[in-house]
Amino acid sequence: MQCNFNGTLLITVLPPLLLTEFLLGVLGNGLALWIFCFHLKPWKSSTVLLFNLALADFLLNVALPFRASYYLSGINWNFGHAFCNISLFMLALNRSGSIFFLMAIAVDRYMRVVHPHHPINSLSVSKAACGAVVLWLLTISMTAHLLNVPWRNTTYCESFMIQTKPSLNMTWHKSMFVLSFYVPLAVILYCTANIIGYLRRRQLAQQAKIKKALYFITVVVVVFIICFLPSNITQLLIWVRTKKVTNTLPEPQICAELEDLTTAFYITISLTYLNSMLDPVVYYFSSPTFKNICRRAVHLRHAEVTGDSSDKKTRETGSQSISQL
Repeated sequence: MQCNFNGTLLITVLPPLLLTEFLLGVLGNGLALWIFCFHLKPWKSSTVLLFNLALADFLLNVALPFRASYYLSGINWNFGHAFCNISLFMLALNRSGSIFFLMAIAVDRYMRVVHPHHPINSLSVSKAACGAVVLWLLTISMTAHLLNVPWRNTTYCESFMIQTKPSLNMTWHKSMFVLSFYVPLAVILYCTANIIGYLRRRQLAQQAKIKKALYFITVVVVVFIICFLPSNITQLLIWVRTKKVTNTLPEPQICAELEDLTTAFYITISLTYLNSMLDPVVYYFSSPTFKNICRRAVHLRHAEVTGDSSDKKTRETGSQSISQL
């Protein structure tokens, strides 16, 4: 048996949240991609990671209006079975891709700060691009199953369904959802803790710029946890609760027993998209050069320097600043 939920809370809360995330996310990540492609040259290995993070965030945001329409229609999918699978695949692929590239950026930052002389820090752009391809292939292998989900109800489009007899497809999906968060979270926490410990041991944490950087790193990790942790905890609770009630309750009562937890999950998973919306803010405030380019791009301020040589120097400094994210 499969549970289909039609909660009024979801219809009320999710459309404005998803549309807000879409508008701000597409604008922010679209601007970031434009800057990476046309203004930050030459690229470095760290720029490759940031570009792919912005790409994953942008593609995720593009799928959000369809989810908003789905909830505005009273949890009724009007775009066909095939596009439902494509939409869910895009969301899962780019949500996991965003997490993996954030993890890669954390590792890159850790190596540059704690092991500045390691050969990996001089990795070429082509090799970094190959690494990015590997991350994308890993993410695709974890989420491609969503392209072939058999739907019993053609108007219901959810990848996380409650089933009294779990299928292999659904078990894999939920396992990958949890795994693709907790492993990167452990890596990010390890890298961040070691960066902070290293700087403190070298008595650099008291310097104003270093202190500001440490504060920024901490804020990024906290935002990451706030955005992604609630949905993963809720999914684990649903998993445990489902196993318990399927052994103690008749099938008609199982859906009613799990409705509140499932509603909480759908809301918290929509909060994960906030991270993709906020990533451009990370780029903006972490680099003065990126900030200047953004301002120039939207005509808030003219460039303070002119001439080809000055502009070239600005682009080179931008790459160096961004690489320290």
